[in-house]
Amino acid sequence: MGNREDLMAGAKRCLYEKGYGRTTARDIANASGVSLAAIGYHFGTKDALLNAAMIEAIGEMGEALATVVAEAGQVSESPEVRFAAIWNGLRDVFVEHRGLWAAQFEALAQAGQAPELAEAFAAAQKEGRLGLAALFQGLPEVADTDEELVRGAFYQTLLAGYAAQWLAAPDLVPTGADFVLGLRLVSESVLGTGQTD
Repeated sequence: MGNREDLMAGAKRCLYEKGYGRTTARDIANASGVSLAAIGYHFGTKDALLNAAMIEAIGEMGEALATVVAEAGQVSESPEVRFAAIWNGLRDVFVEHRGLWAAQFEALAQAGQAPELAEAFAAAQKEGRLGLAALFQGLPEVADTDEELVRGAFYQTLLAGYAAQWLAAPDLVPTGADFVLGLRLVSESVLGTGQTD
């Protein structure tokens, strides 16, 4: 790998181990085996490097999510069973990527004071939502439509809430069956589905 790739790898390692706010330029240089000056040369600032590393790491985690979805699709053709299996499978993804989830929440909290960070997250929103819409439907990709963006935003919201609960109290996060039941209960109360007169 070249210095740029080494810096990205070191920055990702720091995000997992130290988080977003506590990672210094020296930490990244030490983790990557590259000089401090190389950060400025390749990325301009430590923050620009961390932002790029965050987006790349989220993409890698998306690949782990895709594996969970693919495995859930092998469990059953039933959308309900697949949906539950996906959420059950996500537990392992959260264990593996716990540091990244914590760093994301930390970075989001700082986005209000860091316009470049807010821009990086905003730029990734559309792609992330379309990616989640495709993942949860077991499709390689979906069309860039308002409907798919809303579908993706719904899954993104569920995923972020799941992550927040898991970080706070892993033993209390809902199971796949809980997600299915919750979806059914909310649909009944909001949309009136499943109710009899």
